[in-house]
Order: sequence, then C-alpha cells, then structure tokens
Amino acid sequence: MENSLIKTLGIEILEVSDSGVIATMPVDQRTRQPFGILHGGASVALAETAASIGAYHFIDKDNEICVGLEINANHIKAKSDGVVTAKATLFHRGRSTMVWDIKIVDEEEELVCISRCTMSVLKKRS
Repeated sequence: MENSLIKTLGIEILEVSDSGVIATMPVDQRTRQPFGILHGGASVALAETAASIGAYHFIDKDNEICVGLEINANHIKAKSDGVVTAKATLFHRGRSTMVWDIKIVDEEEELVCISRCTMSVLKKRS
C-alpha cells in the first residue's frame, strides 16, 4: 500500500475476514479540514478503503478486480483529534456488485460517520 492514499492518510487495516473489515485512521494534519475537524472527504476515503479491501477479500483474485461504483456518507459527529475506526460489513454479495455498510466511530464507539459503498466486480482484462 506504499505510494497510495491509504499510506498518505495513515490508514491501517486491523482485520479482514468474512465478517468484514476493521480499519483505523488518525485525525491529524493529514485528515483535518481548515476548521480543525475531520474532513468529510477523509472519512469517505476511509469508508471506501474498508469496502474495497472487503470486496477484494471475496473476489476471484486471478480473474477479477473490484472498483468503487457509488458511495454516500452522512457525517454525524465532529472530531478534532485522536483516531477513528471504520467497521465495514457486507450487505449484499452479487456476481457483479457488492454493497457495504461502513460505520466510522471514535474511541468511545460513538458514531462519527455512516456510509454505504457499492463495489463493482469486473473481469480482469487480458
């Protein structure tokens, strides 16, 4: 994950399983907006990262790739420092799409952001 947005934002993947993905991201100078709170775009990047890694876990890696198709997010609570944790769970697994529910919480498990991400599963090109 070198030379990627994941590295730039300090995202760490803690768990990947059939149950979902858990990932963390610091709230610091890399992820704050000018008013000193967590940037909504950083939350969305964390959410899509968790969904993407989750989708990758389920695909046929020899013959398929997965890419984000749609994402939405509701920002519930402001956060100015510390760490946020994304917990991504699979809603729907089809042949060509997966829908993921991602809840981003703070250290006290209070909801910071809720997101839904649709991943597209594509055949690898030869």
